Amino acid sequence: GLVLFLVGLLLFQRNERIAKALKAFPRSKNATAFLMAIAIVWFSARILTLGPSDFGDYKVILLFIFLGITLSSFYFVPDFLGTRALAGILLLTSSVLLEVAFMKDPSSRLFLVSFAYFLIVGSLFLGASPYLIRDLINKIYSSKTNQLILGILLLFYGMLLFLISFSYYGKY
Repeated sequence: GLVLFLVGLLLFQRNERIAKALKAFPRSKNATAFLMAIAIVWFSARILTLGPSDFGDYKVILLFIFLGITLSSFYFVPDFLGTRALAGILLLTSSVLLEVAFMKDPSSRLFLVSFAYFLIVGSLFLGASPYLIRDLINKIYSSKTNQLILGILLLFYGMLLFLISFSYYGKY
């Protein structure tokens, strides 16, 4: 919720530096390195904590396969690699969000679960067609109204998720 709130606040402010950085993001080498490092560490940690029912007996082999594919992607598919790393991070984030909402009161968890499924679908689109993020960023910044509406939506939804999160505690 706080992340959505902060992103919405940044969009609502209409800062030119942020707009320039977002427009440069899809092909940015620095963003790619940063996001790939996060994705590699997080996914490797997930692999290393696999239980026996989730191919845990083969976690070292899976880790080497994953690292081989990831490192070869820098050579074979360098375009929009930051976008693909972002898609991986969004999938890992949605996994955490779904785990948090598991077995909670259905009326309040639907806001979080809906957002998690939105992240999953969005990350699948970004992973398969990473150029879509460039088109999305251009659409957002094509008019100040688009940017303002998205900023307000993210502000309110982030605030809603933040406030609803307090209803999760104490109901175990």
